[in-house]
Amino acid sequence: MEVKIGVKGAPRELVLDTEQAADDVTAVVRAAAADPTSLLELVDTRGRRILVPADKLAYVELGEQESRKVGFAAM
Repeated sequence: MEVKIGVKGAPRELVLDTEQAADDVTAVVRAAAADPTSLLELVDTRGRRILVPADKLAYVELGEQESRKVGFAAM
């Protein structure tokens, strides 16, 4: 699933692909937003950890669960 994170004061958003379920990501974001001194921590598909201070979060956008198929294949 694609996750876009807007960070206050940053001109570009963070974009990552994660294998976590949408409900799990939502729970992590809500927990981080509840405590402004905490960190939002997500893991991407390559195993990298992304840490964002909760007080710097502008928005979090969750994308599609499954990736779209691209190409010219017979259906």
